[in-house]
Amino acid sequence: MNVNKLAGHCCLSSTVLLPDKNEEDRRRWYQQVAWCFGTLFVSVVLVKDFTVTESMVANLTEINQKLESERRNLTEQIQNLEIRQNVSHAQWAIDAYCPKENNGRTCKSCQEGWLPSQSSCYAINNAESLQRKTWEDARKDCRAKVSDLVVVSDEIEKVMSEISWTRGYWIGLKAEDNKWKWIDGSELTNHSWIPQPENDNQCVISLEKQGWKSVQCNENQQWICEKEALSV
Repeated sequence: MNVNKLAGHCCLSSTVLLPDKNEEDRRRWYQQVAWCFGTLFVSVVLVKDFTVTESMVANLTEINQKLESERRNLTEQIQNLEIRQNVSHAQWAIDAYCPKENNGRTCKSCQEGWLPSQSSCYAINNAESLQRKTWEDARKDCRAKVSDLVVVSDEIEKVMSEISWTRGYWIGLKAEDNKWKWIDGSELTNHSWIPQPENDNQCVISLEKQGWKSVQCNENQQWICEKEALSV
């Protein structure tokens, strides 16, 4: 919008009707001058707003470009971290399952400290009294070891989970909707192993020669972790 051109037009228009003795002409002249300056004022405001808006758009465009550049940099950093993490995990797995022995490596189905049985490995966490955990905390510990609380799928595993334990050990069985459910979401099908729970605040421990027992999930117990054995 050309403000100077508009101002010139207003000034030209204001000289067309000069004030004279005619009252009607004088009134019309004042009205025209008032309209001219009013229009000029509005035009100046609009031009100013347009300039400010144009500047804001330019600033936002620049900010958006910077953010996009930062996003690409962060994405690249994340990808590099994932690559290093995968390499580190692969090296950890090699060292854990295939430790160096006499200038060579011998691979085992379970890492050091885990007990092999069929296609699984078990970690028996014989925690001292002050280091024992609630069911939830025990499960977190297992997950930190790339495993989970033991899921008993057959009679052999059930017998194994009961032998040689001097105290109770958490297993991956918890009450949900007044039913026993394993951590993998499946329901306990053999109800002869333990009666149905009375409420949803119950979890299961395995006891030597006593089978399974329902206790409060917030009790502190020892626990058994399970992970899939390595095929060697």
